[in-house]
Amino acid sequence: MSESIIGVDVGGTTIKIGFLSENGDILAKCEIPTNKTNNGSAILTDMWKTISDEMYHLDIKKDDIIGIGVGVPGFVNSEKGIVDEAVNIGWKNVKIRDELRSLSDLPVCVANDANTAVLGENWLGAGNQAKNVLAITLGTGVGGGIIVNGELVNGENGTAGEIGHSTVKINGLPCNCGKKGCLETIASATGIVKQAEVAINNNPSSELATYYNEHGDISAKDVFDMAKNGNKLCKEIIHYTMDILGFSLANIATVLNPSKILIGGGVSKAGDILIEGLKDSFQNYALPRTNDVCTIKLAELGNDAGMTGAAFLVKQQIRHVVF
Repeated sequence: MSESIIGVDVGGTTIKIGFLSENGDILAKCEIPTNKTNNGSAILTDMWKTISDEMYHLDIKKDDIIGIGVGVPGFVNSEKGIVDEAVNIGWKNVKIRDELRSLSDLPVCVANDANTAVLGENWLGAGNQAKNVLAITLGTGVGGGIIVNGELVNGENGTAGEIGHSTVKINGLPCNCGKKGCLETIASATGIVKQAEVAINNNPSSELATYYNEHGDISAKDVFDMAKNGNKLCKEIIHYTMDILGFSLANIATVLNPSKILIGGGVSKAGDILIEGLKDSFQNYALPRTNDVCTIKLAELGNDAGMTGAAFLVKQQIRHVVF
């Protein structure tokens, strides 16, 4: 049988596992709940048991596996294979590479989940194997990944690409990272909802406030949908959010000079209203020479991006393949 790669995307709710060919074809995939009890102490054993069971059912032998790639949310030292901290799953100073290698007797490669997502998107998705790529995921938080000259940028201790924690508003709202005014406090789904709540408090007789009172809740999707339908307050929220996001990406692009900026995550499902507003803002703030060579696109792989990129991480670190 031809060789395969295992890609794993560890999330706060589920763990996605894929078996991929060297060309990136998904041979099989499955997912299991993320067991966060006892600070996630059972996650790796659960993961390996599931992988082992799938290998048995697929009739894949260990000799057929090039390696296991794992994307983890949080601060990851990819070079040492250590998760310094992953708050959402309770991990701290977990030697994931050594522990999983001990369980599996296979090579293991580890990276931050936003980094594996950008690898996946650039390998088989919207990036089209570009040499210089900036990716951002807009979800509950804001993540980012950077590819320069075909290779993932990790930085000195694995913190490169933490775009969501760049400061965009002095003395702004508190962020989960401990700072104030991070991009994440504005451009994430959580940040958009917080802006809506402020608008509701300031405009208690507005259509937005009426919607909130009738439903008892409001989501980022609701804000985008109402903006599409012409709601003034929601249009202002989206315009402000895209203005801040475009400003941030333009500054980063001035440093990195990417050919592509890829936008993923749940918020990106808003589609045209998001991407067109972002393009206008980016063009407004970017150095013209930077803007001329840069295309902003929505990500294409959806939930498969993380495990696909984790598989490419194995190709990159073990096979020494670059874009």
